Amino acid sequence: MILSVSRRTDIPNYYSDWFFNRIKEGFLYVRNPMNPHQISKVTLSPELVDCIVFWTKNPEPMFNRLSELDRYAYYFQFTLTGYGRDIEPGVPHKKERMIPVFQKLSDRIGSHRVVWRYDPILFNDTYTPDCHLRAFAQITSALSGYTKRCVISFVDEYARNRAAMKALGVRDIDSSGRKDPEPADRPVMGGQKSYNENTISHNSLKEFAAEISSIARRNGMEIYTCAEKTDLADCGIRHGSCIDRTLIEEIIGCTIKAEQDRNQRAECGCVESVEVGTYHTCPNGCRYCYANDSREKAEKNHRVYDASSPILCSRIEDGDKITERKVVSLKDGQIRLFSD
Repeated sequence: MILSVSRRTDIPNYYSDWFFNRIKEGFLYVRNPMNPHQISKVTLSPELVDCIVFWTKNPEPMFNRLSELDRYAYYFQFTLTGYGRDIEPGVPHKKERMIPVFQKLSDRIGSHRVVWRYDPILFNDTYTPDCHLRAFAQITSALSGYTKRCVISFVDEYARNRAAMKALGVRDIDSSGRKDPEPADRPVMGGQKSYNENTISHNSLKEFAAEISSIARRNGMEIYTCAEKTDLADCGIRHGSCIDRTLIEEIIGCTIKAEQDRNQRAECGCVESVEVGTYHTCPNGCRYCYANDSREKAEKNHRVYDASSPILCSRIEDGDKITERKVVSLKDGQIRLFSD
């Protein structure tokens, strides 16, 4: 079993004590978001948990208790962008706080176990392609040697973030693959704008991706996309997987028998995992977020948080049905060999 901790909320930042207590107790409960009265009991034995994938914008609250995970294999997906408080109001200052936190985590657990996420990328009048390129170059330089992998994606619109996307003036992205017309005065990357008033053109997107790729590779990083339809292989960017079979096998030292996660979008390359988070509980308040209905709702649910409870930001109520989830190790026992 692979644990996803968590696509739905920032457990390392806000709920790490709860998770460490669950590790100590050996189980946790998680509600089915499609049927809230259906609760699964998930056993957390090291013999069953092959790898834990943490998703976070700030893992610092975990640092004093990381030794409690010594019997587990794990790695971090660490989101670090160039946005300010206008987009990510709950995230501490990137240069002063978060880059040093990233470096400290990498020094402690190894650069191969900290994946840098520069995502989602959105474009508007403030966060233009050139603005992103400057921020990406600065962060990449600071993280050189502290990670081997960078993941990017372009913002998607969902029902939960549609109003915010409109308020931010987010540009559409033409990912159709159609070539742009080539007027003599077509703007180029590095000018005032490389997109028209409403849409980032396909050619401009490719120019942007090629620049991102070049910056990453100059700093010793492989770069991948997350659940993107657009093929950027000719820019040096491959489709990637956040819950990645190859990386997991490298960390645990053997192969796994894991299928693609059928609960994710068709473009997602992740292998199957057990998600342990709860929607509408992340106080980060990121305006592009798809996992919260609103910041107010997330803060209300956060106030219910009890680190000693077996279920995150909730209580067992009348009508709830708890069922033991059948989980098994995915290891097949074959030693994985790696080349230099």
